Amino acid sequence: MIMFNLWSVLQWYLRPFIKWFLRKTTKLCELQRICYGDKAGAERTCNVEKSLMLSRTRDVKEVVSFLDSVVYERRFVPRNFREFLDPSIAIILRVKKINPKLHSSFVGSFRRCLEQIWSYRCLMDQVEHLRQTHFDSNNNEHEEKLLKLWSVLVPHAPLEARVTKQWQYIGFQGDDPKTDFRGMGLLGLENLLYFSMEYPQVSSHVLSHSLHPKYGYTFAIVGINITSMAYYLLKDGSAKTYMFNSKQYLPNVNLFHKFYCYLFYEFDKMWIESKPANMMEFSDIFKKFENAVRIELADPASVFRINVEVDNV
Repeated sequence: MIMFNLWSVLQWYLRPFIKWFLRKTTKLCELQRICYGDKAGAERTCNVEKSLMLSRTRDVKEVVSFLDSVVYERRFVPRNFREFLDPSIAIILRVKKINPKLHSSFVGSFRRCLEQIWSYRCLMDQVEHLRQTHFDSNNNEHEEKLLKLWSVLVPHAPLEARVTKQWQYIGFQGDDPKTDFRGMGLLGLENLLYFSMEYPQVSSHVLSHSLHPKYGYTFAIVGINITSMAYYLLKDGSAKTYMFNSKQYLPNVNLFHKFYCYLFYEFDKMWIESKPANMMEFSDIFKKFENAVRIELADPASVFRINVEVDNV
């Protein structure tokens, strides 16, 4: 730990000299070297973000602060990108003495990185808002989502009442699911509903495993635990690998839901493959699963997709 701290301090003081030396020898600034040399996606975007965050240049720090304030005001949305990113990029080009005509490919790559970095920060704010929104049984929208979850997962058996033991069939602990959403708030319900509606075959497949007479588990409660895991992976930055390697989408709530779906499906696979004796093994298997996911996310080249395998357990 002491050696690590010493190295961090040394890097802090040596960084300006190293950057100056590389600028002189390569004729490129650090941001250019990253955008030209690193693979598009998590590798490039994370290194651009690190470079911006470590910059000691006043104008660069002001750009970072400005874009953070736009996120805080919830104005960082695609339709406003040009308004906020064009002047920000112009400042960086001026400060770094980059000719946009000679380095047009850099401008495009750098813009994409900025879109990803601050979309991720915007997503964190949105997810936090959902997590802090308590499920309210007096809110018609909340109630409709909960009832929709049942109808999608169990279309062949209508609910007998709003408060009923039937909820335990899909893995809630008691007669009223609202008590199970306390920890993750509305985020837990939104995740479960997205999984059920966007991946009906996959969610049905997973639900069938949860009802297995020997290896069964509480589908909804496990789903909320997966929500918690996805939330903390997003919060500590681990999920950037998934978000930044998605070529079709910028980080947004739907992409977070897709990440959740991937995690739920993969956890189900590990659970069944582990052949647990009972639910007492949940903590150990869940921790093993989280460690495996973190190792995979640590590789900036990792790409995550749901690959459905039909099995007979």
